[in-house]
Amino acid sequence: MASSATASFRLPDTLPRDRAVELDLVEGVLVFRASQTVRDRIEALLKKQQTAGLSESEESELDQYEELDDYLSLQNRLTRNYFLAQQKDTVG
Repeated sequence: MASSATASFRLPDTLPRDRAVELDLVEGVLVFRASQTVRDRIEALLKKQQTAGLSESEESELDQYEELDDYLSLQNRLTRNYFLAQQKDTVG
């Protein structure tokens, strides 16, 4: 069993390799977001999960999208913290 330090990150097979992530500036900070195509796929999986249930491969796909979302959230927090620290150093 792999520890969290050696665990690998696996992208969903259905993840489009082009334009899967969008970039936006919010209050001067770069924000990474899943594209509308990816958000639509996640929404479809969540809806199916609630109504008909997911196959094993769809459950795995949804888990992988959740990992991707966690990764993007972490990246956004790190970017925002870096930006705020830079501003504090400039002002202080």
